[in-house]
Amino acid sequence: VQLVESGGGLVQPGGSLRLACAASGFTFSWYAMRWYRQAPGKERELVAAITSAGGSTNYADSVKGRFTISRDNAKNMMYLQMNSLKPEDTAVYYCKAPSFGSWGQGTQVTVSS
Repeated sequence: VQLVESGGGLVQPGGSLRLACAASGFTFSWYAMRWYRQAPGKERELVAAITSAGGSTNYADSVKGRFTISRDNAKNMMYLQMNSLKPEDTAVYYCKAPSFGSWGQGTQVTVSS
């Protein structure tokens, strides 16, 4: 199982970023997927989740209405569209298939003016 996150960067408050997760080594379309994040000095937290076919999604209260999780099973890709970013969204973002123990390297998102 390999997961590679990309798309992070430095953005001003109120800005947007789109994260991507490239998955390989397993049958991507069979598995639910999740985005997590970990801010400095804090525990890793679940941000968003999506079912295997993409028909159902869930979000942490802190990002509800601002973030959108999606997936493209034909491309073995998952995405996290992040709008109206806040400084408290600053963290390393990770994608994960909860059925497996592997974590990617993460992608840094920094929201600052």
